[in-house]
Amino acid sequence: MLYLTEADVRRFLSMRECVELMRGAFERLASGAAINQPRRRLVLPTHSTLHYMAGSDGRYFGAKIYSTNPGRAPHFLFLLYRAEDGAPLALVEANHLGQIRTGAASGLATSLLARPGSKVLGIVGSGFQARTQLEAMLAVLPFEDIRVWSRSAEKCAHFAQECSEAFGVTVRVATSAEAAVRDADVVVTATGSAVPVIEAPWIRAGAHLNAMGSNQAGRRELPPDLVTRAGLIAVDNLEQSRMESGDLLMAFEERDWDRVIELQEVVAGRAGRTSPEETTMFKSNGLAVEDVAAAGFVYERAVEAEKGYS
Repeated sequence: MLYLTEADVRRFLSMRECVELMRGAFERLASGAAINQPRRRLVLPTHSTLHYMAGSDGRYFGAKIYSTNPGRAPHFLFLLYRAEDGAPLALVEANHLGQIRTGAASGLATSLLARPGSKVLGIVGSGFQARTQLEAMLAVLPFEDIRVWSRSAEKCAHFAQECSEAFGVTVRVATSAEAAVRDADVVVTATGSAVPVIEAPWIRAGAHLNAMGSNQAGRRELPPDLVTRAGLIAVDNLEQSRMESGDLLMAFEERDWDRVIELQEVVAGRAGRTSPEETTMFKSNGLAVEDVAAAGFVYERAVEAEKGYS
């Protein structure tokens, strides 16, 4: 059984590879060959919480487990098993694994739902997830104008400089959230906010939105009038979204859920953008089957490199 570190994940898993891994995972979800079990949470009186989620995909299955506490940073672990006989294969440090596969899922959705020729990208947020969201957008589309805004001017400036150097592009610091997203072709919200961070009039007709910051029922990044305006709303998993997608739960009546489709339907070609003026949205919560696909790939690369220790 291998122990794979964050450094191993970074070494063996690129964003472009991960986008294609996510495409394959959602194809197998669509065909019934992959299985996803939504996240569950065990909440203690101390406010510590244990989060756990599981899935299977091809030759592998596994579970991600992580703990959170308001006063401490979370640490993620993934347990990878062989589907054929249940043998444990690897324990993977999974902070970066989750970060890159979350970005890759948004990249996959953007490649399928954004208008061809999209050139302007607006990002709200400059934290842990925002960097790989930007990396994923650049992996699927050749953006020419990239703007970012966050509540901390210092962190935002650092983010823009670091990403400009790392990705060989120009990332501009916007003066406001509105300036970041107004008239953008693609919008990403990657914040920890409990209240909307953008407004509907700022979003152009035909834009594609990736909302991935909130995965709790009482938090949202998008205003309800923007959610209800979207012509196509895709989620990574409907069951999980009905439990924890605050962006949708606080905007919808029960009948509105009939409008929501799973990303696997788009990947399978059974749904998609219907016109250049249609506003599309991908609401991401993160699936264990995504972790299985990514962890299995890292494990195989590590075995090839004879990396890992018990």
